[in-house]
Amino acid sequence: MRAAVHERYGQPDVVSIRDAPVPIIGPVELLVEVHASTVNRTDCHYRAASPFPMRFLTGLVRPKPKIWGCEFAGRIVAVGDAVSNFMVDDRVFGYVEGRFGAHAEYLAIRADRLVTTIPEGCSYVDAAPMTEATHYAKSSLDLANVTSGTDVLVYGASGGIGTAAVQLARIAGANVTAVCATDGVELVASLGPDRVIDYTVRDFTVGAERYDVIFDAWGMLSFRRCARIMKPRCIFTSTGPGPHLQNAVLPFSTRFSRRRVMFRPPKFERATLDRFAELLASGELRAPIDRIFPLDHIVDAYRYVESGRKLGNVVIEVVAEDEVRSTTPE
Repeated sequence: MRAAVHERYGQPDVVSIRDAPVPIIGPVELLVEVHASTVNRTDCHYRAASPFPMRFLTGLVRPKPKIWGCEFAGRIVAVGDAVSNFMVDDRVFGYVEGRFGAHAEYLAIRADRLVTTIPEGCSYVDAAPMTEATHYAKSSLDLANVTSGTDVLVYGASGGIGTAAVQLARIAGANVTAVCATDGVELVASLGPDRVIDYTVRDFTVGAERYDVIFDAWGMLSFRRCARIMKPRCIFTSTGPGPHLQNAVLPFSTRFSRRRVMFRPPKFERATLDRFAELLASGELRAPIDRIFPLDHIVDAYRYVESGRKLGNVVIEVVAEDEVRSTTPE
Protein backbone atom coordinates (compact mmCIF):
# COMPACT_ATOMS: atom_id res chain seq x y z
CA MET A 1 0.00 0.00 0.00
CA ARG A 2 1.01 3.64 -0.42
CA ALA A 3 1.63 5.56 2.76
CA ALA A 4 3.14 8.82 4.02
CA VAL A 5 6.18 7.46 5.83
CA HIS A 6 8.73 9.21 8.05
CA GLU A 7 11.72 7.92 10.00
CA ARG A 8 12.80 11.07 11.81
CA TYR A 9 11.33 14.20 13.35
CA GLY A 10 11.57 17.53 11.60
CA GLN A 11 10.14 19.79 8.91
CA PRO A 12 7.38 18.60 6.54
CA ASP A 13 9.87 17.21 4.03
CA VAL A 14 10.83 14.39 6.42
CA VAL A 15 7.61 12.75 5.15
CA SER A 16 7.64 10.88 1.84
CA ILE A 17 5.26 8.60 -0.03
CA ARG A 18 6.47 4.99 -0.03
CA ASP A 19 5.22 1.43 -0.19
CA ALA A 20 4.38 -0.08 3.19
CA PRO A 21 2.91 -3.40 4.30
CA VAL A 22 -0.87 -3.65 4.69
CA PRO A 23 -1.73 -4.03 8.40
CA ILE A 24 -2.63 -7.52 9.57
CA ILE A 25 -5.78 -7.45 11.71
CA GLY A 26 -6.55 -9.47 14.81
CA PRO A 27 -9.86 -11.08 15.78
CA VAL A 28 -11.37 -7.88 17.22
CA GLU A 29 -10.10 -5.48 14.55
CA LEU A 30 -11.26 -3.93 11.31
CA LEU A 31 -9.20 -3.34 8.18
CA VAL A 32 -10.26 -0.05 6.64
CA GLU A 33 -9.51 1.18 3.14
CA VAL A 34 -8.84 4.85 3.89
CA HIS A 35 -10.46 7.31 1.51
CA ALA A 36 -9.84 10.51 3.45
CA SER A 37 -7.75 11.71 6.36
CA THR A 38 -6.66 15.12 7.64
CA VAL A 39 -3.60 17.15 8.54
CA ASN A 40 -4.05 19.35 11.59
CA ARG A 41 -2.04 20.90 14.40
CA THR A 42 -1.78 17.59 16.24
CA ASP A 43 -0.18 15.90 13.23
CA CYS A 44 2.25 18.80 12.87
CA HIS A 45 3.27 18.65 16.55
CA TYR A 46 3.89 14.91 16.40
CA ARG A 47 5.89 15.14 13.17
CA ALA A 48 8.10 17.94 14.50
CA ALA A 49 8.24 16.50 18.06
CA SER A 50 7.28 19.94 19.29
CA PRO A 51 6.95 20.59 22.15
CA PHE A 52 9.80 18.27 23.11
CA PRO A 53 7.85 16.22 25.72
CA MET A 54 5.82 14.71 22.89
CA ARG A 55 8.86 12.52 22.21
CA PHE A 56 8.08 10.61 25.40
CA LEU A 57 4.89 9.44 23.70
CA THR A 58 6.27 8.55 20.27
CA GLY A 59 10.01 7.92 20.64
CA LEU A 60 12.77 9.92 22.27
CA VAL A 61 15.30 9.91 19.40
CA ARG A 62 13.28 8.69 16.41
CA PRO A 63 9.54 8.23 15.97
CA LYS A 64 8.32 4.72 16.71
CA PRO A 65 5.20 5.10 14.53
CA LYS A 66 6.31 5.36 10.91
CA ILE A 67 2.96 6.55 9.54
CA TRP A 68 1.19 9.51 11.19
CA GLY A 69 -2.45 10.47 10.81
CA CYS A 70 -5.18 10.47 13.46
CA GLU A 71 -8.46 11.03 11.61
CA PHE A 72 -9.83 8.77 8.90
CA ALA A 73 -12.89 7.93 6.85
CA GLY A 74 -13.10 4.87 4.65
CA ARG A 75 -14.62 1.48 3.79
CA ILE A 76 -14.22 -1.71 5.77
CA VAL A 77 -12.59 -4.40 3.63
CA ALA A 78 -12.06 -7.08 6.29
CA VAL A 79 -13.32 -7.82 9.81
CA GLY A 80 -11.84 -9.98 12.55
CA ASP A 81 -13.51 -13.25 13.49
CA ALA A 82 -14.82 -11.83 16.78
CA VAL A 83 -16.32 -8.64 15.31
CA SER A 84 -20.12 -8.54 15.19
CA ASN A 85 -20.99 -4.83 15.08
CA PHE A 86 -19.44 -4.01 11.67
CA MET A 87 -19.49 -5.68 8.26
CA VAL A 88 -17.37 -5.59 5.12
CA ASP A 89 -18.30 -2.59 2.94
CA ASP A 90 -19.56 -0.51 5.89
CA ARG A 91 -18.51 3.12 5.51
CA VAL A 92 -16.86 4.32 8.72
CA PHE A 93 -14.92 7.19 10.23
CA GLY A 94 -12.93 7.56 13.41
CA TYR A 95 -9.78 8.47 15.29
CA VAL A 96 -6.50 6.60 15.88
CA GLU A 97 -4.20 8.93 17.85
CA GLY A 98 -1.57 6.85 19.63
CA ARG A 99 -1.63 4.03 17.13
CA PHE A 100 -1.80 6.43 14.17
CA GLY A 101 -1.66 5.15 10.58
CA ALA A 102 -4.40 7.19 8.87
CA HIS A 103 -2.02 8.65 6.25
CA ALA A 104 -2.03 5.40 4.33
CA GLU A 105 -4.29 3.41 2.02
CA TYR A 106 -5.21 0.93 4.77
CA LEU A 107 -5.34 0.99 8.55
CA ALA A 108 -6.34 -1.39 11.32
CA ILE A 109 -8.50 -0.36 14.27
CA ARG A 110 -10.22 -2.25 17.05
CA ALA A 111 -13.98 -2.45 16.49
CA ASP A 112 -14.65 -1.24 20.06
CA ARG A 113 -12.54 1.90 19.77
CA LEU A 114 -13.22 5.31 18.20
CA VAL A 115 -14.91 4.22 14.97
CA THR A 116 -18.52 4.59 13.85
CA THR A 117 -20.65 4.49 10.72
CA ILE A 118 -20.75 7.39 8.26
CA PRO A 119 -24.33 8.67 7.88
CA GLU A 120 -26.10 8.18 4.57
CA GLY A 121 -25.61 11.10 2.22
CA CYS A 122 -22.30 12.13 3.77
CA SER A 123 -19.06 11.69 1.88
CA TYR A 124 -15.74 10.41 3.16
CA VAL A 125 -14.40 13.95 2.87
CA ASP A 126 -17.29 15.25 5.01
CA ALA A 127 -16.70 12.64 7.70
CA ALA A 128 -12.89 12.56 8.00
CA PRO A 129 -12.50 15.87 9.92
CA MET A 130 -15.38 15.18 12.33
CA THR A 131 -13.46 13.67 15.23
CA GLU A 132 -10.50 15.56 16.68
CA ALA A 133 -11.51 19.22 16.48
CA THR A 134 -15.06 18.45 17.59
CA HIS A 135 -13.81 16.46 20.59
CA TYR A 136 -11.50 19.31 21.60
CA ALA A 137 -14.33 21.82 21.28
CA LYS A 138 -16.90 19.72 23.11
CA SER A 139 -14.51 18.85 25.92
CA SER A 140 -13.77 22.52 26.61
CA LEU A 141 -17.40 23.62 26.38
CA ASP A 142 -18.49 20.80 28.68
CA LEU A 143 -15.71 21.68 31.11
CA ALA A 144 -17.09 25.23 31.28
CA ASN A 145 -20.68 23.93 31.56
CA VAL A 146 -21.96 25.76 28.49
CA THR A 147 -25.74 25.46 28.38
CA SER A 148 -28.78 27.38 27.17
CA GLY A 149 -28.37 31.10 27.78
CA THR A 150 -24.63 31.01 28.47
CA ASP A 151 -22.82 33.98 26.97
CA VAL A 152 -19.82 32.45 25.17
CA LEU A 153 -16.94 34.05 23.29
CA VAL A 154 -15.00 31.78 20.94
CA TYR A 155 -11.58 33.15 20.02
CA GLY A 156 -9.93 31.65 16.95
CA ALA A 157 -13.35 30.77 15.56
CA SER A 158 -12.24 30.12 11.98
CA GLY A 159 -10.02 27.10 12.63
CA GLY A 160 -11.02 23.45 12.92
CA ILE A 161 -11.66 23.60 16.68
CA GLY A 162 -13.14 27.09 16.53
CA THR A 163 -15.69 26.26 13.84
CA ALA A 164 -16.73 23.18 15.83
CA ALA A 165 -17.02 25.21 19.05
CA VAL A 166 -19.23 27.86 17.44
CA GLN A 167 -21.64 25.19 16.23
CA LEU A 168 -21.64 23.09 19.40
CA ALA A 169 -22.20 26.15 21.61
CA ARG A 170 -25.07 27.20 19.36
CA ILE A 171 -26.57 23.69 19.53
CA ALA A 172 -26.37 23.91 23.34
CA GLY A 173 -28.44 27.10 23.20
CA ALA A 174 -25.67 29.51 24.15
CA ASN A 175 -25.36 33.10 22.98
CA VAL A 176 -22.25 32.90 20.80
CA THR A 177 -19.79 35.64 19.90
CA ALA A 178 -17.14 34.44 17.45
CA VAL A 179 -13.79 36.20 17.03
CA CYS A 180 -11.60 35.69 13.95
CA ALA A 181 -9.60 37.57 11.30
CA THR A 182 -11.07 39.15 8.18
CA ASP A 183 -10.54 36.16 5.91
CA GLY A 184 -12.60 33.94 8.22
CA VAL A 185 -15.57 36.22 8.82
CA GLU A 186 -17.73 34.88 6.00
CA LEU A 187 -17.13 31.25 6.92
CA VAL A 188 -17.74 31.80 10.63
CA ALA A 189 -20.90 33.84 10.01
CA SER A 190 -22.31 30.90 8.00
CA LEU A 191 -22.13 28.73 11.14
CA GLY A 192 -24.79 30.75 12.93
CA PRO A 193 -23.17 32.66 15.81
CA ASP A 194 -25.03 35.65 17.24
CA ARG A 195 -22.13 37.97 16.46
CA VAL A 196 -18.83 37.86 14.60
CA ILE A 197 -15.98 40.19 15.57
CA ASP A 198 -13.09 40.77 13.17
CA TYR A 199 -10.17 41.27 15.55
CA THR A 200 -8.13 43.02 12.85
CA VAL A 201 -10.77 45.77 12.79
CA ARG A 202 -11.97 45.89 16.39
CA ASP A 203 -10.40 44.98 19.72
CA PHE A 204 -12.80 42.36 21.06
CA THR A 205 -11.78 43.19 24.65
CA VAL A 206 -13.18 46.71 24.32
CA GLY A 207 -16.92 47.26 24.62
CA ALA A 208 -19.88 46.64 26.88
CA GLU A 209 -20.18 42.90 26.24
CA ARG A 210 -19.38 40.51 29.09
CA TYR A 211 -19.12 36.73 28.94
CA ASP A 212 -19.75 33.70 31.15
CA VAL A 213 -17.27 31.61 29.17
CA ILE A 214 -14.27 32.57 27.03
CA PHE A 215 -12.96 29.71 24.93
CA ASP A 216 -9.59 30.15 23.24
CA ALA A 217 -9.73 27.69 20.36
CA TRP A 218 -6.27 28.74 19.16
CA GLY A 219 -4.51 28.17 22.47
CA MET A 220 -2.46 31.37 22.68
CA LEU A 221 -4.83 33.92 24.24
CA SER A 222 -3.94 35.59 27.54
CA PHE A 223 -6.31 35.23 30.49
CA ARG A 224 -5.25 38.64 31.78
CA ARG A 225 -6.03 40.29 28.44
CA CYS A 226 -9.63 39.11 28.70
CA ALA A 227 -10.22 40.22 32.31
CA ARG A 228 -12.31 43.28 31.45
CA ILE A 229 -14.85 41.34 29.37
CA MET A 230 -15.41 38.62 31.98
CA LYS A 231 -18.53 38.34 34.04
CA PRO A 232 -17.96 37.95 37.81
CA ARG A 233 -17.92 34.13 37.57
CA CYS A 234 -16.43 33.76 34.10
CA ILE A 235 -14.60 30.59 33.09
CA PHE A 236 -11.65 30.86 30.73
CA THR A 237 -10.72 27.67 28.90
CA SER A 238 -8.28 26.93 26.14
CA THR A 239 -6.97 24.21 23.83
CA GLY A 240 -3.35 25.05 24.57
CA PRO A 241 -0.97 26.14 27.31
CA GLY A 242 -1.14 29.81 26.32
CA PRO A 243 1.65 32.40 26.35
CA HIS A 244 4.53 31.32 28.61
CA LEU A 245 2.63 28.08 29.44
CA GLN A 246 0.42 29.99 31.85
CA ASN A 247 -2.65 27.79 31.30
CA ALA A 248 -0.78 24.92 32.90
CA VAL A 249 -0.46 26.95 36.13
CA LEU A 250 -3.52 29.21 36.26
CA PRO A 251 -6.06 26.41 36.84
CA PHE A 252 -4.39 25.89 40.24
CA SER A 253 -3.86 29.54 41.17
CA THR A 254 -7.43 30.50 40.20
CA ARG A 255 -9.10 27.39 41.61
CA PHE A 256 -10.80 29.28 44.42
CA SER A 257 -11.26 32.54 42.51
CA ARG A 258 -14.57 33.69 41.11
CA ARG A 259 -13.00 33.95 37.65
CA ARG A 260 -11.32 30.67 36.88
CA VAL A 261 -9.03 29.15 34.27
CA MET A 262 -9.91 25.57 33.40
CA PHE A 263 -7.72 23.45 31.18
CA ARG A 264 -7.57 19.73 30.43
CA PRO A 265 -6.91 17.44 27.47
CA PRO A 266 -9.98 16.34 25.52
CA LYS A 267 -11.82 13.18 26.48
CA PHE A 268 -12.34 10.92 23.47
CA GLU A 269 -15.34 8.61 23.78
CA ARG A 270 -17.22 6.34 21.39
CA ALA A 271 -20.60 7.70 22.56
CA THR A 272 -19.47 11.23 21.71
CA LEU A 273 -18.37 10.10 18.25
CA ASP A 274 -21.78 8.51 17.69
CA ARG A 275 -23.38 11.81 18.72
CA PHE A 276 -21.25 13.69 16.20
CA ALA A 277 -22.43 11.27 13.51
CA GLU A 278 -26.04 12.07 14.42
CA LEU A 279 -25.40 15.82 14.22
CA LEU A 280 -23.60 15.37 10.89
CA ALA A 281 -26.57 13.41 9.55
CA SER A 282 -29.04 16.08 10.67
CA GLY A 283 -26.98 18.92 9.20
CA GLU A 284 -26.60 20.63 12.59
CA LEU A 285 -22.84 20.10 12.66
CA ARG A 286 -20.28 20.13 9.88
CA ALA A 287 -16.54 20.37 9.55
CA PRO A 288 -15.81 23.19 7.07
CA ILE A 289 -13.08 22.26 4.63
CA ASP A 290 -10.48 24.74 3.43
CA ARG A 291 -8.45 22.58 1.04
CA ILE A 292 -8.19 18.99 -0.13
CA PHE A 293 -4.74 17.61 -0.95
CA PRO A 294 -4.05 14.23 -2.56
CA LEU A 295 -1.88 11.89 -0.50
CA ASP A 296 1.03 12.52 -2.89
CA HIS A 297 0.99 16.19 -1.84
CA ILE A 298 0.81 15.66 1.90
CA VAL A 299 4.02 17.65 2.44
CA ASP A 300 2.28 20.66 0.89
CA ALA A 301 -0.66 20.05 3.25
CA TYR A 302 1.68 20.14 6.27
CA ARG A 303 3.22 23.38 5.04
CA TYR A 304 -0.18 24.96 4.49
CA VAL A 305 -1.43 24.03 7.96
CA GLU A 306 1.74 25.41 9.53
CA SER A 307 1.38 28.67 7.61
CA GLY A 308 -1.47 29.60 9.95
CA ARG A 309 -3.69 30.51 7.00
CA LYS A 310 -6.12 27.58 7.01
CA LEU A 311 -9.82 28.10 7.63
CA GLY A 312 -11.62 25.09 9.02
CA ASN A 313 -9.96 21.82 8.08
CA VAL A 314 -7.42 20.43 5.63
CA VAL A 315 -8.34 17.03 4.18
CA ILE A 316 -6.07 14.42 2.60
CA GLU A 317 -7.70 12.39 -0.16
CA VAL A 318 -6.04 8.99 0.14
CA VAL A 319 -8.20 6.84 -2.16
CA ALA A 320 -10.45 8.77 -4.52
CA GLU A 321 -14.08 7.73 -4.94
CA ASP A 322 -13.42 6.31 -8.41
CA GLU A 323 -10.50 4.18 -7.14
CA VAL A 324 -12.50 1.92 -4.82
CA ARG A 325 -11.04 -1.57 -4.83
CA SER A 326 -13.35 -4.54 -5.26
CA THR A 327 -11.18 -7.04 -3.36
CA THR A 328 -9.45 -7.28 -0.02
CA PRO A 329 -5.71 -6.42 -0.26
CA GLU A 330 -3.33 -9.36 -0.18
